[in-house]
Amino acid sequence: MALTIEIDHAKTRAKTRAKAAVAAGQPVAPQSVRGTIRRIKWGVLLLTLSIYYVTPFIRWDRGPNAPDQAVLLDFANGRLYAFFVEIWPQDLYLVTGLLVLAATILILTNALAGRLWCGFACPQTVWTDLFLLVERLIEGDRRLRLKNRGAPVTPKRAAQIVAKHAAWLLISFATGGTLIFYFTDAPGLLRGFASGEVSTNALTWIVVFAGTTYGLAGFARDQVCTFMCPWPRLQGAIWDPEAYTVNYRDYRGELRMSAKKAAAVRLEGKPAGDCVDCGQCVAVCPIGIDIREGPNFACINCGLCVDACDGVMSKLGRARGLIDYESWSNIERGRRKEAPVNRLVRPKTIGLTVASLALAGIITVAFATKTTAILSVQHDRDPVAVKLSDGSLRNAYTVKLLNKSSAPHAYALSVSGVDAKLAIVGVQTGSSVVIGPETSEALRVTLTGAADGQGDVVFTARDETDAVLSAKDRFVDR
Repeated sequence: MALTIEIDHAKTRAKTRAKAAVAAGQPVAPQSVRGTIRRIKWGVLLLTLSIYYVTPFIRWDRGPNAPDQAVLLDFANGRLYAFFVEIWPQDLYLVTGLLVLAATILILTNALAGRLWCGFACPQTVWTDLFLLVERLIEGDRRLRLKNRGAPVTPKRAAQIVAKHAAWLLISFATGGTLIFYFTDAPGLLRGFASGEVSTNALTWIVVFAGTTYGLAGFARDQVCTFMCPWPRLQGAIWDPEAYTVNYRDYRGELRMSAKKAAAVRLEGKPAGDCVDCGQCVAVCPIGIDIREGPNFACINCGLCVDACDGVMSKLGRARGLIDYESWSNIERGRRKEAPVNRLVRPKTIGLTVASLALAGIITVAFATKTTAILSVQHDRDPVAVKLSDGSLRNAYTVKLLNKSSAPHAYALSVSGVDAKLAIVGVQTGSSVVIGPETSEALRVTLTGAADGQGDVVFTARDETDAVLSAKDRFVDR
């Protein structure tokens, strides 16, 4: 049986709104619902918001001359701090690795349960849920909100509108202000707010982030998940019929009819579906789609329609699960009256799991073996070698030492691979230099050796802790 994924639901939804006399362009007004999945979503919302708002105030001791904020994106000094991890611009390959790992895990999640991230933990979903909660508390549930759209503005209605938008703006500015805390010392900036001593730059970014939150969570809502986010556009390429996504068991629900009519039809020995066409699954959907029409690329797999349908089935004394997390393959098996098959473990998910574990292992090893200093060598290009009066050759190099630790270190330079004398320009005696904390220094270094001594040369820098850095170059005669 061919499967067509609905990609034109916006037009269908617009027609439904027109029939319901809902102004075009208005965001979806989902109805509140109770159930297991809704409780899980509230728990995830509370957890994610707590992490977001609390994390900037967690302290982490990194020693002297280092910030003590656990998570800090210090772009001004080119540092990213996350608890015990410190990332410099030279370590951005590790950030790239983390992004690749996150994308792989997201694809694995999609292969297991579709857009589970979108439905539960995506920031757009979390803040939209929070804004909808405020809207319900102030304006009432779906019916009242739809009734108020286009109705004359009374003093009570005006007070509700002002209260709702004031609460939204308060949340938005709290969100924008907290995001700024990740880029500077959070307690210091908070004290600046209290004393009125905040830079114009910080205030500008707070307004920008607050406006973004206010617009996306308060007005755009479902349109972000459907049209602005690139992830649903990938569903046509990575949609998996074995993934446990929200689906309607049409083989059980059709033909749709009222409970009384279904009872009468069944008494006549004719088949009748369990779906009573109450529309609760559509009313609670934050995207405004009808899951009974089949898989839809806009569905964020939040499962609120599952709670709504289970509630109706329980009241009617019918089995729950008419709408449920189920694979499309099992829906087709149900149509053929075959038993469902769980295929979460299959070559695709095994391969993605192995890839995720391998990437996580590589990144862990890279972090564990990451040094607190970097040595690099660049050979002079013009001239590449100078012949001295005694017949020996001199090659010149620029040796760069970067000390990423918060304490100064003394590095002793040496070379191996060729028989040549090392000298550091500007250093009178010895081959040791002191590099300050979190600084780099470029050294002019010369190697003087015999004319026939060309070959690969290894520069080595050893500090007082016996940590060794090395870099390879070439000693040439022309």
